[in-house]
Amino acid sequence: MFSEKFENTLTGIAVKVDENKYLSSIKDAFTVFMPFVIVGSFAVLFNTILCSPKTGLAKWIPWMSNLGVAFTAINYATLGIMSIPVIFLIAMNLAKHDGIPEHITGIVAVASYCAVIPEVVTVTVNNATGTASGLPAAAIGAQGLFIGMLFTIFVEWIFLHLTKIDAIKIKMPPSVPNGIATSFNTLIPIMLTLILASISGALFRIATGSYINEFVYKALQAPLEALFQSPGGILAVVIFSQLFWFLGIHGGLMISPIRNPLMAAAIAANIAAAANGKLPTQPVTYGFWLNFIVEGGAGMIFSLILAIFLFSKREDHRMIAKLGIGPAFFNISEPVVFGLPLVLNPTFAIPFIFNSGIACAIALFFTKIGFMPCNTVDVPFGVPLILGAFIGHGWQGIIVQIISIVFTTITWIPFVIMANKEVKVQD
Repeated sequence: MFSEKFENTLTGIAVKVDENKYLSSIKDAFTVFMPFVIVGSFAVLFNTILCSPKTGLAKWIPWMSNLGVAFTAINYATLGIMSIPVIFLIAMNLAKHDGIPEHITGIVAVASYCAVIPEVVTVTVNNATGTASGLPAAAIGAQGLFIGMLFTIFVEWIFLHLTKIDAIKIKMPPSVPNGIATSFNTLIPIMLTLILASISGALFRIATGSYINEFVYKALQAPLEALFQSPGGILAVVIFSQLFWFLGIHGGLMISPIRNPLMAAAIAANIAAAANGKLPTQPVTYGFWLNFIVEGGAGMIFSLILAIFLFSKREDHRMIAKLGIGPAFFNISEPVVFGLPLVLNPTFAIPFIFNSGIACAIALFFTKIGFMPCNTVDVPFGVPLILGAFIGHGWQGIIVQIISIVFTTITWIPFVIMANKEVKVQD
């Protein structure tokens, strides 16, 4: 009775998350932007191995150091201003859901956000400090993600309701092209949205003494980042994700609206720290998730396959393992999850739900003691085992990944043996 109620509760949450236009818009926006995060982190890697006069090819070919500015620019154009494209994508997704002009809504959201953040930056020249026109990195980079998401929802809601008021639309004759007619129809809603957004930002600053992006970062985003990077916080997220997988629902997609912004902020913080000559301190990034939480597939499926090959006497399980080992090597778990199946399978429930958490704890331990560095390079989904760990975390990542695979394989073994006995009982 309790398990059925718990299952229904999680399924209900999954349905609500999937149907919620705000969460789905955020999820889809970060899905689109994730390749740019990876490209930006790889730009740092290329800068190090090609252009650094200390560790790169420039040590032997000095001219290569001239290309460093190009890779730095790529990093800035992807990670340094990530809040701007994310705002645009979220606004477009919301507009598509609500049936209003998508690109115009995206531009309105970006313009509205720029109207409430600082318009000057502090500069120091020859020990003299002053200000200059420009958008501060803290507002348009990773630190602006949460206020950007929240403010976009607010702006899109205003713009949506204003576009429904026929009295403020500038109507054009039917002969006018649709694109031009849309521009005139939305002209007054655009103006009113920007005015309301800008005045709201000004009033907020008068009331609190700080810009809204600075306030939200300190009050909301920074505490969430700290919680997400803590062992208890990330383990709770991992187990929650695996509970959805146990029900046959893609757990990663369920938690991505909250997880992905925090991971994007983490890799940006690590890159910024490395650029300033400091040690990166944020362990949980997208690359960490792929290499040490879902290595071999969510629930440590590669480890299960090894346990099956070693101890399973069931031909059906061994056949599924043979079919699933190739995809699992590239972190794809679905053939085994749905073929064995692991979904709603009480025999394998405990290791399936908790093994990713165990692997995560192992990786965090080795990071905490200083053996494995926090990464500054994120790998894309589909990079095979070992290689992904090496790219993101060096040779130390390979060792930690092997240790976690061995350890989680051992935790799968008793349950594989238990499954063998089930066949004998049935016979």
